[in-house]
Amino acid sequence: MKGRTLTVGGPRQRAVLSALLLSANQVVSFDSLIEKVWNGQPPSTARTQVAICIAALRKIFRTAGWDRETIVTATPGYMLTLTGHSLDSTRFEQLVADSVRLAADQRTAEAAGALRNALALWRGPALGGVYAPFAETEAARLDEQRMLAIEQQVALRLELGEHQAILGELQALVSACPLRDRLRYYLMLAQYRSGRRAEALTTFRDGMRHSVEEIGLELGTELQELHNAILRDDVPQPSAPAIAVAHPGAQNNSPAQLPETDAYFVGRTREQWLLDDSLLGRTTQNSSSIAHITGSPGIGKTSLAVHWAHRSAHRFPDGRLFADLRYGDPLDVLHQFLRRLGVEGPLPSDLAEAAERYRSALEGRRVLVVLDHASSYAQVRPLLPGNGGCRVLITGCATLDELLQDQGLLRLRIGPLSDDESHEMLAGVLRDTRADESPETTRRLARLCGNTPVSLRAAGARLLTKPHWRVHDLVRRLERSADRLAELSIGEDSLRARLDRSLRELDGAAAGAYAELSRLDGTDFCAAGAAGALGMDQMDAEDLIETLVDAQLLEVVGRGRWGEMRYRWQELIRLHALATRPAQPCGAHLAV
Repeated sequence: MKGRTLTVGGPRQRAVLSALLLSANQVVSFDSLIEKVWNGQPPSTARTQVAICIAALRKIFRTAGWDRETIVTATPGYMLTLTGHSLDSTRFEQLVADSVRLAADQRTAEAAGALRNALALWRGPALGGVYAPFAETEAARLDEQRMLAIEQQVALRLELGEHQAILGELQALVSACPLRDRLRYYLMLAQYRSGRRAEALTTFRDGMRHSVEEIGLELGTELQELHNAILRDDVPQPSAPAIAVAHPGAQNNSPAQLPETDAYFVGRTREQWLLDDSLLGRTTQNSSSIAHITGSPGIGKTSLAVHWAHRSAHRFPDGRLFADLRYGDPLDVLHQFLRRLGVEGPLPSDLAEAAERYRSALEGRRVLVVLDHASSYAQVRPLLPGNGGCRVLITGCATLDELLQDQGLLRLRIGPLSDDESHEMLAGVLRDTRADESPETTRRLARLCGNTPVSLRAAGARLLTKPHWRVHDLVRRLERSADRLAELSIGEDSLRARLDRSLRELDGAAAGAYAELSRLDGTDFCAAGAAGALGMDQMDAEDLIETLVDAQLLEVVGRGRWGEMRYRWQELIRLHALATRPAQPCGAHLAV
């Protein structure tokens, strides 16, 4: 069969085949195929027509010489098996993963080659000739994966010093995708490093004009800072291509402490791009030494940090340090880090001395330090490196305002996943077709989970343990349950457990306000309404509200009609607050 092209019949056959290929080696139910082909408006003969399409596809494969049944009947539908065959999209994903691994091993040229082979698999638009909404959505996802692979390959080739060789390709890409800032950034960089400074400035001006005319916005900060650096002739040249030089003597002392990446991580493309440009800044003006990922409990801060750290590991050849600050004070963490960095002999028992030894051990090295679940600046400060080659990635609900005073910082607040990202996560957890059988029902499930990763994984786990349940069954239970959080609490690190920890960290007055404010009517409220509910002065009420905002338990949603600040609960957090009781009367702090 290799090298042969098969002609598939009309649009309906192509749609059925595409649906099976997109779920290869998985059962696709009759109902799911009908939903995909007719987009929720099937004729009364839909099941018969699907069966006719399946029979025709089987005949095409047999006529072409396929020696085994490719589409098998499997209750409650069909499954396309790839035994002995390969799928371009699967091969593409594998090559991209190989590239990530090779890049992490500092094998830049091989990583770029893997991406070149991956991109060579594309021979036209994804799912070309398939006209159905599900195909359009999937094609958009695949096309985005292709563009991300192109951008990563360009980045690797620039690291290899191929600035002039890639110019023509980059110019064509920017012309085709004028609103992709990353491609424009790379083109400007390649032009500048090829001695074409004026062309780089023209590329910026063209992009600014196009962006303003098309979407009414100026180009992003990163492009503007690169433009300013080019004007000053202050863009650093790349280091020697494809060679990562470690700190002398560090070959045996390069820690690799990162935990495994989240198997169900999805989305966060914008956030990863911001982390790239901040912590891996391609100009000295654009580079920060610290990034702080914050957001409500269970929103995916750690998953994003670990995923990005693995993806960027090759940029830190001298090691990756990781500490979960819930389990150890700063001195314990410093001792752990020092041992990982190869420091032998007795370690200082004084925190300041240990921090000084730590900074000395990092001198001249390029190490990534990930500090997970930070609760205070005092906890983090001794763990900050002293040299400009290291980078720090911090996660936690605490605001750590002191970092703004002392350090260059990217603060990144992440929110819930989109409906499409939530669908992708549920499908990944389930590993079957249930998430696709009724997209609207799956969307409802995601919203009942607050589009929050920890709750989505819990919902997926519930369905995994109940293979006879459909998504609708779980939705019905969540809608009728008097305690939705209990239904979505699995394991010791559930959303409820995380919210319980956050509540314990509040003082008595703030904990009382947490419970009382959840009883306000409406989806959002202002400080005046909160003051009435709490029985206190508005300024005092605002102080308590801001405490909850700082703890990532309340969201600021802007100002109301009369200019007053308005606040909002995430639904699952409000359910948790409703179930609590004040630790002390909310007005007790007024007597202090």
